[in-house]
Amino acid sequence: MTHTAKILLLGSGELGREFTISAKRLGAYVIACDSYPRAPAMQMADAAEVFSMLDGDALRAAIARHRPDFIVPEVEAIRTEILADVEAEGITVVPSARATQLTMNRDRIRDVAALELGLVTSRYRYAESLEEARDAATHTGFPCVVKPVMSSSGKGQSTVRDAEELDRAWAYAVDNMRGDRRRVIVEQFVAFDYEITLLTVRTRDGVRFCPPIGHRQERGDYQESWQPAAMSPQALAKAQDMARKVVDNLGGYGLFGVEFFVAGEEVIFSELSPRPHDTGMVTLISQGLSEFDLHARAILGLPVPEVALLGPAASAVILADRDATAFRYECVAQALATPGADVDLRLFGKPTTRPYRRMGVALARGADTDTARRIAREAADAVTIVYE
Repeated sequence: MTHTAKILLLGSGELGREFTISAKRLGAYVIACDSYPRAPAMQMADAAEVFSMLDGDALRAAIARHRPDFIVPEVEAIRTEILADVEAEGITVVPSARATQLTMNRDRIRDVAALELGLVTSRYRYAESLEEARDAATHTGFPCVVKPVMSSSGKGQSTVRDAEELDRAWAYAVDNMRGDRRRVIVEQFVAFDYEITLLTVRTRDGVRFCPPIGHRQERGDYQESWQPAAMSPQALAKAQDMARKVVDNLGGYGLFGVEFFVAGEEVIFSELSPRPHDTGMVTLISQGLSEFDLHARAILGLPVPEVALLGPAASAVILADRDATAFRYECVAQALATPGADVDLRLFGKPTTRPYRRMGVALARGADTDTARRIAREAADAVTIVYE
């Protein structure tokens, strides 16, 4: 078989799994890489490599072995200087080596947004010690949010209400940071009305936007998302303008998950991921083309139409509650059997569980987002993880 492209996927979690499916449907050959065997995307890919993305020698060796057309990061913690080197040699890094370097760390992308582009952000400072964190909190005021400059899915993030809580927040951030940079961002707590993810697709024919996605978090990690999020035309236009500016600055092609806080008509830039977003799992049921389909098309230079919403939809996560290597899922039929509703499941195929690990997601459409959220939560709650 002649493949349209060879893709080296760096990180093989549930987002990489769905991307692999979308890319292979378009004829791509995918090599899935992660630090552990049998990762979700590896189960769908043409080939697999097991190594730490922070091991520069192993990363360079995998690239030399496979000579991919595209390197597609799914995680932040990567030796991005290696990506810059191979991009200079002619391999396309998605969306670009510069984008991976900037977004690997929250401090760099925040500085681009606030200092270079002039986007509205919360007050913030960085800290590399507990004493610096205390000084930063004096600048931002209380309450404030402390989180590692490098992490994933909100891990290590906490809200600090007074000075007495800073010690715990610093320790929690350090314990949950990825990579080798002992640095946190301390930012003003924004009294927002809601927060959204604006999936933004940069294509060779211009920028496309998905309808805004609302989401709810616990422990800094997403628990449910819904689309479309209720948002005024004025606020949406501000978010789209900011998202377009930042993705054009980063360059390259692909899908970006751009997060905003919204307070009334004020829109505040929060974060950006240059890849599909966990809250965007809802697009597997809400859109004609999911975020993974859009990412694959943009990367491969294929047409990306205006995004069509199939109807109000929601996602709700299925979580593990303990460490285990032997387990099974029960009550899947019950979860899928909601009368008169469009319900689906994605079970990720992770080989081990741990407390609060995301093992799957329930998806639902409804007459409105409130109905879809209720159905998705009921379906997620119906799935039982039985530990053996």
